[in-house]
Amino acid sequence: MTAGSDAGRVDVDLTADVAVITLRRPQKRNALTPEMLDELGAAIDVVARSSARVLLVRGEGAQAFCVGADINRFAGLTPVQMLDWTARGHRVFDALAQLWQPSVAVLHAPAFGGGFELALACDLRVMSTDAALGLPEVGLGTVPGWGGTERLTELVGRARAKDVVLARRTLDSSTALSWGVVTEVAEPGVLETVLADLVGRICTGAPIAVSLAKSLIDAAADGAPARVLERLAGAVTSSTNDLTAGIEGFRTRTTPQFSGS
Repeated sequence: MTAGSDAGRVDVDLTADVAVITLRRPQKRNALTPEMLDELGAAIDVVARSSARVLLVRGEGAQAFCVGADINRFAGLTPVQMLDWTARGHRVFDALAQLWQPSVAVLHAPAFGGGFELALACDLRVMSTDAALGLPEVGLGTVPGWGGTERLTELVGRARAKDVVLARRTLDSSTALSWGVVTEVAEPGVLETVLADLVGRICTGAPIAVSLAKSLIDAAADGAPARVLERLAGAVTSSTNDLTAGIEGFRTRTTPQFSGS
């Protein structure tokens, strides 16, 4: 953990099924420092080695999910230092995207810059109706540096990604939902209920099958042939106790108890 009242930190909490990573620097709208970015990477590693079935990524406080990198910390960086800063972010966000567990960004409040990029690195995004999203970097004289240009383009296409980045369009919840940036939108008072329902649906799936399915979808998005990978993944699931439990539950009309084995 970092020192100092303004330093911020990143916490990870594990239960039997759910892991929660929380950015804790509310007085600075959860702006990320290099130290917090390192802690985020360590937290992701903890989740990867855990038996949690789903990860929630949150930001502390009512003001923001995360407003991205702390401008005061990168304003004076040399080109070489900036290369390291952006590379560090890519390593951490790529590790998040590649987790075996599905991840959900809980967008209870605005997410801008690197905060939006953090949310884009998650598999799913649940957004409050009073939140907002954006990538305003060109207005500061720089560009998105932690995967935003790639991940946003994958979701919305080139023209809309250019609208968000070049024209600095801020996405409200209805636009984010209609464009496919977020998967669910809820009023602030029912956001946690909607989130709990989503988590419950993920956690009742067979863990190995859920993880493999996530990998298949990501591979397909990168151009890998489903006709090969689905056959291999299906062969893997055929040897699991979870498939046996799932078939038995189907036959007996009972809820299967998956063990992840």
